[in-house]
Order: sequence, then structure tokens, then C-alpha cells
Amino acid sequence: MKNTLALSICLFFTMASFAQHIKVLEEDSNQPISGVAIYNTSKTLVTITDMEGIAIIDDFSSDEPLFFESGFYKLKTITKADIAKDNNIVYLELKIEDLDEVVISASKFAQSKRDIPQKIANINAKDIQFSNPQTSADVLEKSGNVFIQKSQLGGGSPMIRGLSTNRLLITVDGVRMNNAIFRGGNLQNVISIDPFTIQNTEITLGAGSVVYGSDAIGGVMGFYTQKPQVSSSETLYFKGNAIARLATANKEKTGHLDLNFGLKHWAFLTNISYTDFDDLRMGSHGPKDYLRPEYVATIDGEDVVIPNKNPLIQVPTGYNQINLLQKVRYQPQDDWNFDLGVYYSATSNYARYDRLIRYRGNTLRSAEWNYGPQRWLMGNLQVTKLSSNSNLYDKIQATVAYQNFQESRMDRDFNKPFRSIREEAVDAISANLDLEKRLSPKSELFYGVEYVYNKINSTGNEQNIELNTSVPTVSRYPNGSDWQSMAAYTSLKYKPNPKFVFQTGLRYNQVLLNANFTQNNAYLNLPFTTAKINTGAFTGTLGFSWSPNEILQWKLNLSTAFRAPNIDDIGKVFDSEPGSVVVPNNNLKPEYAYSGEFGLRLNFDKIVILDMATYYTYLDNALVRRDFTLNGNTEIMYDGELSTIQAIQNAAEARIYGFEVGMHLNFTKQLKLTSHYNIIGGKEENDTGTKTPLRH
Repeated sequence: MKNTLALSICLFFTMASFAQHIKVLEEDSNQPISGVAIYNTSKTLVTITDMEGIAIIDDFSSDEPLFFESGFYKLKTITKADIAKDNNIVYLELKIEDLDEVVISASKFAQSKRDIPQKIANINAKDIQFSNPQTSADVLEKSGNVFIQKSQLGGGSPMIRGLSTNRLLITVDGVRMNNAIFRGGNLQNVISIDPFTIQNTEITLGAGSVVYGSDAIGGVMGFYTQKPQVSSSETLYFKGNAIARLATANKEKTGHLDLNFGLKHWAFLTNISYTDFDDLRMGSHGPKDYLRPEYVATIDGEDVVIPNKNPLIQVPTGYNQINLLQKVRYQPQDDWNFDLGVYYSATSNYARYDRLIRYRGNTLRSAEWNYGPQRWLMGNLQVTKLSSNSNLYDKIQATVAYQNFQESRMDRDFNKPFRSIREEAVDAISANLDLEKRLSPKSELFYGVEYVYNKINSTGNEQNIELNTSVPTVSRYPNGSDWQSMAAYTSLKYKPNPKFVFQTGLRYNQVLLNANFTQNNAYLNLPFTTAKINTGAFTGTLGFSWSPNEILQWKLNLSTAFRAPNIDDIGKVFDSEPGSVVVPNNNLKPEYAYSGEFGLRLNFDKIVILDMATYYTYLDNALVRRDFTLNGNTEIMYDGELSTIQAIQNAAEARIYGFEVGMHLNFTKQLKLTSHYNIIGGKEENDTGTKTPLRH
């Protein structure tokens, strides 16, 4: 049991004069509502709220009733004079149980969650503040829909419906975070996202390849960060928050500050967070395998085994992290919006604890095993345009982003002078164009194109800490490799009546990969020097949502998804486990998934809500790690150890199936009980017909 003491100091300042401007907010969350139609009784005067929920009502008479109408909210009638009495703020009440019912990730545009055939879990800012997570991995875990694996305190690898890592997709403000070295092991990239900046998180359970392309087999985790708020008048709008937090389990010390400055057309948002974690203290009833009775310290250049005074303290697991976010918003008109964001995250070195507690005989095997600083930098420019008279779109969104990822691994055996250092960097460029068009009152079209380019830099060095010398060695990935993806997609939503919604979509994706093994062949003697992939894939989805009454809702969704081999699959060199080493394999094909999902939702007067779903996924040509031969050999020397050769290969097939049920019991608006239960099974079958449990 982890006891957490939280101290929060919140400062809120607002200076604004609205005059004839009004702001429309959601009743419970105080979030602005865009696209609200405001009209008089005769409908001779109409205006619409902008992206900040702001509208000008100068033309309306003071005593005439104004009608506020939006698809997700109850119709509200109020006079202009009464609005002035309420500080020019109008609150609308949701037709459905809460704001969680409005989602973006299913199509990249706002839709009612009830209309989506797939199950989507939504975590809003209020939920995040209440759960008080230390990292964004904890945000996902506390949803009850995502399992988080941690090999060390500085970790958090998501798993959805039995699939994980490079079979799941992560997006931040609509930008793909997955890159060409996302691996099949455990990934820690999600901790780079600052939980204090998250406005909303959407978790799509199941395939999302039609909208997001490669990797979105098991699910999509979409993180949406705060937006700068402009002023509704010529007066400066200012808002600030400061938070300090302490936690006892790992002696966490966290500080956060965010500031918003809003002018009439410009807005600026600054977020700064810093966290320092000490060594983690495990629970007294935890498994003995993770106790730390002793640890290695280097004193005066010599490795020494030191007894741990408290074996519950996992030495060394502490680390620190800084997160910075700067956003600039320019809104020249109500129908134009320019958003520029710069994101930066960096950790200190942090130990891989599961490697440090291994023994060779009766002696600890490693003196050190660290992940180097995990750094993530992203620049993101998003331009949004609304149009009421275009034949091509009602809303168009263009996004251009650059990302830089840096990671490294450093390990040294006990009483050995040689430290292996492997460093990786990925430069990622992406461009997306997404459009939304209402074809009729009953149908809506979503479509777009995408381009992604990744360039990989990878080096390996062996350092002698006694002589302070360094020599090159085999790198983790083929240096200079690149990975590209080009795609176009379309999705149609048809709603003939309020009870039934049909959605379908199609995407074509072309993926190109180039890898050169010339440098690594000096150490591996591979039977090839290059690897190239040029492959395409069609993916589709078809589903419906049917609500025969206010209590019942049925959902059915069929979809296909794919994952193209990336640089990690085709070119990695790494000791996957003690006594094994993974080597490159240039003979890989994409894995392709066929999925079905059937769900039922029971809503008893918004007090008791039951959500159930069963699903099945057939994965063809599944990419898994298997024993391998290299130049006729089954073993090679790697980092001074004779190791069994393995490689990523296309297994014959894999099957994943499961059932999940969730319950929400709302006692009051302030008190609710949430529970989730999941059953998952999976088998993979190789070319010989042998069946084994599917890892994940």
C-alpha cells in the first residue's frame, strides 16, 4: 500500500471585461463549448461560439429570449439581460451523463462516444487531478483499462487487451509518438508526457489502423494537452496554477507551475514541472524475488557488495525528470486558429532494476545497468479552419511536427572494467491533413492524408573505466537507417435516426524501410549488408451502435489492422535475456490483424452503469522473437558471453480473445465507485503447428 501525502497550492487570477461578449461553458467541467448556435425566437439572428466558447451578441435585443443549441447539450433559453447578470457566462448541461461522452480520437474530430462502435475510455482533467498520478503511465493504469508493466521506477509500459509496446499507438495532440525503434519489449516513452499538462486522455480499445496506420493493432492512447486561452475582450486574461507534492513511498518531491496570458487574438501558455524520486520502497507483503538484500557500489574505483539495511528499499531506483511545455495561439478570426507547441522532457539516468538483481552463482552479476537520459523534444504546428460554404470541408486541420528522441543503455559486469554504452537518436518528421464534411443531416465524412519520416542514429562503444579509453563496438541498430510511411484514409458516419449509428472506413498505407549493416558487419559477419522493405496494406473498419431505449446500448465492430516491420524488428542487436542475443533479420513481412468486438452497455438512470465487451483478434504473420541461426551457428559471443542466437520472425499465426466488464456506481456527483474486470487469453502457433502462450 502506498501512502501519499499531497500538498497543493493553487493560484487563480482572472482579469477580463466581457462587454458584449459572452462565454458558453460546460456546466460541470467549466470547459468552453465551441459550435453552439445562438438564435432568437424568429431565427432571424444567429451567431455561433468560436473555439473558446465565445460569441458576440450585440445585435440581439436585451429583453428577447436567446436559444443556445448544441448537439451534445440540452437546449437553453435565457435573455440577454439575464446573461449580463451572470457575468456574461452561460452554462449548458450535457444531454448525456458527462463530458466523457465527447471524444476526438475515433476520427480526429469531436463525436459523441455513444456513436462510436468501439469501446473508448476517457480520462478528463478532473479525473487526473483526483487520482494525483506521479507519471502519465499512472494516468493510464488508474483508468482500469490499461495494464502497466514496470521493470524499474522510471518505467511504465502500457498493455491493452493483451497487446503492448509497438502494437499500440501513442499520440500527443494528434501527433504520432511511435517511431521506428519502438520495440517489442517494454517501452517507457509514455512517462515523457507531463501529467500536469494533460487536458484529456482517450484510450481506444482495439484496432485503430484506419485513422492512425501502422502499430494501432491493440489500441490507441491519445493525450491532449492544455490549450492557451485567448481573452474575450481587449483586456488581458491571466490564469496561473502552482502545485507542490510530496509522496512517502519513493520520497517524491514535485513542483509544477503553469501560466496563461491571453490577449484578443494571441494567447501564451507556459508549463514547467520538475520531479525528483528517491529509491522505491516496496510493500512488506510483496514477492521476495524483488527484495534487495545487497547491492553493488563502486568505492575508490573498486566494486564492493554492500548489505542493504532495509531490503524493501530497491537500491538504486531513484531518478529525476523535467518537463517543459510552451504553447502559442493565434486566432485572427473566429474561423481560423494557429497553434504552435514546443514540448521537452528529460530524465536523469535511471537503473533497470530487474537486471541489477540478477545473480551469477552467489554473486551479483552487474555492477551497473542504467538507461541513460530519456529525452523527447517536439515542435508541433497545427492550423485549423472552419468553413460553412466549402464543398470539401466544414473543418480542416493541418498538422506539421518534428520530434527528436534520445535514449541510451549502459551496463557493466561486477568487477569488470568494461562498460558497454549504446546510444540512439531518432529524428521524426510528420505531416497530416484531416478534413470533416457533413454531407447531409444524417451523414458525415472524415478523410485525410499522412506522411511520416524517421531517421535513426545509433552508436556502440566499449569503455574501459580503468584506462579511461573507449573503442567502437556493435551498435543496437544499423546506423543511418530510415523508415517512411505514406497514407490516405476515409471514414463515413451515417445516423438515420437517434437510436442507430453506422460507421465504416478504409485506409491505404505504404511503408518503406532502408537499413545498412556495413558498420555492424565488422562485428557480426551477417550474410547480408542491407535490408529494404517496400510494402502496402489496406485496412478497414465497419461497425454500428444501437440504442433501442435509454437503458440499453449494443455495439458491434469489425476491423483490420497492421504493423509494418520497423528498424527495431529488422535490425536490432541486443541481449534480450540472460544468455540470449537478438540479431538482425532482413526477411520480414508485416503482421496483419483481423478483429471483432461485441459490446453491451446498461445505463440505469445514470446511477449504475455496466459496460461489457467481448473481443477476438486473429494475428497473421505475427512478429515474435524466436531462436535463429546465423551463418549456420546457433550461438555467438556477445559482450563477453556465449549467447543463444534469436531474431524477430513471422510466426505462423496468433489468436487473442477476452472479456471485460466495468461498473460505475454514482452515489453523488462527488462520490462514485468504479470497478473493472478483464479476462484475456492468447496462443501463437509456429510453422510446425506447435502452440505456445502469446507473450504480449
